[in-house]
Amino acid sequence: MTKSEMIRNLNDQFRKTFIGGRVMLTQGIVGREDVRDILRKVQTFDAFTADNDSHKEHDFAAFEAGGDTIFWKIDYYDPSLSGGSEDPSCPERCFRVLTILMASEY
Repeated sequence: MTKSEMIRNLNDQFRKTFIGGRVMLTQGIVGREDVRDILRKVQTFDAFTADNDSHKEHDFAAFEAGGDTIFWKIDYYDPSLSGGSEDPSCPERCFRVLTILMASEY
């Protein structure tokens, strides 16, 4: 298995279950009435293409909800959360943070 495949598998597992990292919602998401629907859309997103997933790691996507564009992004930190992970393909050396935000907040 390639590193990209390992990263993709770890990202999908985390995104689909919200287990194995931290999920962060911005103020624009928290204040919405459809926040549960947005969380479900993040967990079930499967419209990855060469255009929106060029590295094939399933670490970012965008979709529409309630007339707004929503982004989600997975970032990789070292286990102490003090810097970036040296190896996102290794669960022991990487802590994942999934941020869900409105495109207008980017």
